Amino acid sequence: MYDYDLLVVGSANADLVIGVDRRPAAGETVLGGDLATHPGGKGANQAVAAARLGARTALLARVGDDAHGGLLLDSQRAAGVDTAGVLVGGAPTGVALITVDPSGDNSIVVSPGANGRLTPADVRAAAGLIGASRVVSAQLEIPLETVVEVVRNLAPGSLFVLNPSPPLPLPDEVLAACDPLIVNEHEAKVLLGEAGAGEDPADWARLLLARGPRSVVVTLGAAGALVADAHGTEAVPSVKVDAVDTTGAGDAFTAALAVRLGAGASLTEAATYAARVGAAAVTRRGAQDSYPTAAEVEAL
Repeated sequence: MYDYDLLVVGSANADLVIGVDRRPAAGETVLGGDLATHPGGKGANQAVAAARLGARTALLARVGDDAHGGLLLDSQRAAGVDTAGVLVGGAPTGVALITVDPSGDNSIVVSPGANGRLTPADVRAAAGLIGASRVVSAQLEIPLETVVEVVRNLAPGSLFVLNPSPPLPLPDEVLAACDPLIVNEHEAKVLLGEAGAGEDPADWARLLLARGPRSVVVTLGAAGALVADAHGTEAVPSVKVDAVDTTGAGDAFTAALAVRLGAGASLTEAATYAARVGAAAVTRRGAQDSYPTAAEVEAL
């Protein structure tokens, strides 16, 4: 019996968000709206999204001993996430600087801060937490060597879900553990190399699967997603909604997919549900503030 449906190992940032009429070009200054500060970071986002869906969720992360760190811990606890694995200190809390245009598209620059100090030793110290989790999810806003250590400490029979964002070349050891590897168009092309990627998402999925993951999901925004495993490749349709802000929608998708896989759903079933969760998230502003409950997803 697992104590947690999902353990997220990853980043926790304060999101500093400004709405703009258009995002600036190189060397250009534009005026924006009022600055808003929200709890964010791919790891923290995924944990909140999963907890909102009713999953027993824990977070392994590092924040600074500062106001932003307090904001992040408060948001996790308010959502019902177990924060026993959140370490405090070592550097200032990570910060993401986000501009959002009227269409809901965003541009993000991240200062990792304490996220860069989440070490393999921290993972080894949390081996009991990892072993008590049915599914473990990670991203690359923490050091890659830390993600490698997570893979080495997985419990037999557990699932490992990876969204390689920001994308980096991945060791074979990590690729072989992914079930699934979740990428968007940009991440797929970085992992495959622009020259060898082509323009067909189905090709990306098959080529990535050949690199060693047990399954692959390619997210395509408004076009839905593609899933690929040993049984073949299948398209997952999108859910049509009026997008307000896409910040954190990919994290909501990843969390929902991980939770459903842990509950025994097939990859296609899990991705179909995750598409609904991601669609619900883009109808509200912010990242964690936008994440739906299970009842809200069912009503969509």
